[in-house]
Amino acid sequence: MDNDVPLDELPEDLSALKQAALSYVTEAFAEAELDGLDGDCMAQAALFAAFTELVATYGEDAVAEYAATLPDKIRSGAFSMAVSLKH
Repeated sequence: MDNDVPLDELPEDLSALKQAALSYVTEAFAEAELDGLDGDCMAQAALFAAFTELVATYGEDAVAEYAATLPDKIRSGAFSMAVSLKH
């Protein structure tokens, strides 16, 4: 990824890559559940890992700006499973 591109301006043609990545993460959650880890624990660990990677790639300020948009996205259903699987 080009580190100069703001997070909100990533090209939409990455959707196939995003879908593949989501499949890997979903698989990891399923594996962890089989090993007895609860979904909330996995979700918090995944968020920590995700934000760590984003900060390493884009820097604290860009990630903080992106994170500031999350409440509206959450409230609008962007992360509800039925919606997420379509993106």
